[in-house]
Amino acid sequence: MGRRIVIIQGHPDSSKEHFGHALAAAYVKGAREGGHDVRSIIVAELDFPLLRTYEDFYKGKPVTVIQQCQDDIRWTDHLVIMYPLWMGTMPALLKGFIEQVFRPGFTMLPDEQGKHGKQLLKGKSAHIVVTMGMPALVFRWYFGAHSLKSLERNILRFTGIGPIKESLIGLVENRPARRKRWLEKMYGFGKAGC
Repeated sequence: MGRRIVIIQGHPDSSKEHFGHALAAAYVKGAREGGHDVRSIIVAELDFPLLRTYEDFYKGKPVTVIQQCQDDIRWTDHLVIMYPLWMGTMPALLKGFIEQVFRPGFTMLPDEQGKHGKQLLKGKSAHIVVTMGMPALVFRWYFGAHSLKSLERNILRFTGIGPIKESLIGLVENRPARRKRWLEKMYGFGKAGC
């Protein structure tokens, strides 16, 4: 029996084909051929507001499209988050989406003292795929992959998601052989459901 997989495509531009879209398509193809059930969330196609206040985050009700995304994430066994590195981090649209989706009540239940208690996403795994123009080693070792670590530690692991796999894809511009290898890898990851 296959896994239930949700891909969050975090590229903010859906108007044309980007390498991140090709990676997602390769992953989906592999996953379906591997017998997995796959759903996709394309953040650039969603219409949702940004959170602006404490009250919005803790007490506000998510709009319908965000509730549907939360339902997909509840359903999944494995979450794949794909995005291009912009100014050292994820694009603002994806950050706004994550703030809307990963809010209290969906990710955590407060304990008796009102502090974060039960992790509601425990038992799900994740794979983060980040594309970038610089070499991936420079991002990881010189810049410390700070934004990736923040996503892993402060959002995913904090809500119970783990284990978390990473694929950092550097030097994506004008490198057809490198792109082909990564498309093959993504197909393989999809087929394996990881």
